[in-house]
Amino acid sequence: MLKKIPIGIENFKEIVKNDYYYVDKTKLIEDIIKDGSKVKLFTRPRRFGKTLNMSMLKYFFDVKEADENRMLFDGLYINNSPVFSEQGKYPVIFLSMKGIKGTTWKEMEKSIRKVLSNLYEEYKFLREDLDERNKRKFEKIWFEEIDGSYDDGLNFLSKILKEKYNQEVIVLIDEYDAPLINAYEFGYYNEALLFFKELYGSVLKTNHSLQMGVLTGIVRVAQAGIFSDLNNLDVHTILNNEYSEYFGLLEDEVEKMLCSYNIEYKIEDVKTWYNGYTFGDRKVYNPWSILNYTKYKTLKAYWINTSSNVVIKEMLKNSDSRVFKTLEDLFARKNVPVTISANIALGNHLSPSEIWELLLFSGYVTIKEKIDEDEYIIRIPNQEILSFFKKTFLTILFGEFQTVKDLKYALFNKNIKELKRVIEQLVLYSVSFYDTDERYENNYQMLLSGFFYALEGIYLVYPNMESGDGRPDLILEPLDRKNPAYILELKKGKSKNIKKEAETALKQIEENRYDSILTRKGFKNIVKIGLVFDGKKVEVDTALH
Repeated sequence: MLKKIPIGIENFKEIVKNDYYYVDKTKLIEDIIKDGSKVKLFTRPRRFGKTLNMSMLKYFFDVKEADENRMLFDGLYINNSPVFSEQGKYPVIFLSMKGIKGTTWKEMEKSIRKVLSNLYEEYKFLREDLDERNKRKFEKIWFEEIDGSYDDGLNFLSKILKEKYNQEVIVLIDEYDAPLINAYEFGYYNEALLFFKELYGSVLKTNHSLQMGVLTGIVRVAQAGIFSDLNNLDVHTILNNEYSEYFGLLEDEVEKMLCSYNIEYKIEDVKTWYNGYTFGDRKVYNPWSILNYTKYKTLKAYWINTSSNVVIKEMLKNSDSRVFKTLEDLFARKNVPVTISANIALGNHLSPSEIWELLLFSGYVTIKEKIDEDEYIIRIPNQEILSFFKKTFLTILFGEFQTVKDLKYALFNKNIKELKRVIEQLVLYSVSFYDTDERYENNYQMLLSGFFYALEGIYLVYPNMESGDGRPDLILEPLDRKNPAYILELKKGKSKNIKKEAETALKQIEENRYDSILTRKGFKNIVKIGLVFDGKKVEVDTALH
């Protein structure tokens, strides 16, 4: 009988006890114990197994229900490891920060109180051994009282756990950066930073009750030094070789899984769609995508990463034309060189260059090769992410409206009036991404070419391709010849008579025979469009074959 597929299940105990398919990653435990570092931070994109691994660590180390938990590891790698003697030896604090959010700092404070109160609920039995002072301190947090010492909540809990068990404590903090990204989104980042710097610092550095700390997240937050006081922090990003095999699925693990479900013949299709990530020196697959494909047997984009979209959008607003040219190259499946550091400086002053760090650590791009110390060649990892980029990510970039659907309708029906409306809407929303002054002569071209990439599978997009006696700004070649082809010449308005300028742009198409490359391919249904942009206004002149 085939094992159940654990889609959306991140609890190690639930997976093992209920006979779900599990890829053995328990050697992670051995490596963590052997490396000896006091506090470790693992940064990986969403859906790459961070929470499941943290749950595995909890059930391995936790002194509570140690005998029952020991059986969870029967038949797994760690069961035969010399370090198995560490099983069930330590009090464990396991806290997920995913649920801490709010549109204001006041709302987040309430969310913090709730999350820490729920954590304390697990340890309410400790109250019976506390003196009156510590009992009162415990209950203030437990009862979600406003004046509770929440910034010291983890440190205090670890101290009373050590007193209870006479054993140092292991602290596991999952998605440590989630509340910080949320705070950045809603404009109260500095207030959140002060709190979490104290929360994490008190339990992970100045804590004599600490045996070991493990954190996971998407990025390493550098701004204002959230980790500046943690000189004992050992960081493992996707740029490091160490621990690279434990987050995500290796190729042999994917092949074994496909064989288990009798779909091994699909391995090449699976590689095209879901392989291509490079973590350190390992090639890995997104486990979320593999699990979904194994269950539904359909090749499509299953992975969606929303956790850092706001930050990406903010960076794009402050980017220059070079960033958008690089994005255009990535959409075209090109390899591009960029500078990558290990930190993301959230806060009030985001550097446009940091978009590559964020895209990399969030899972939108991956490393192809290292050039120099901080210089890398990046690429889009696979068809799934390319599809996501062109359909969903472009919506993030260009606005939450049905522009792609409307664009298809306008192009298929040669509805120039609707096409003009869609482009005007696009420019109205996105003009902040592309400064409309004289600094960027190709800003509108990049805007439209990037937008048209969302038409993958319908049109081939050629910016500045040689045709006739020049290079038209954009050529749209339909994959289905029943649909019309398009040639667009774009101009930035220089006078008050932009209608006349649109006529001039159209005339340029005609005089320079920009349609020659399409006619040579046998296209007869060709629409020629002169487009003039005047700030947020658009003027169109057109001719149809």
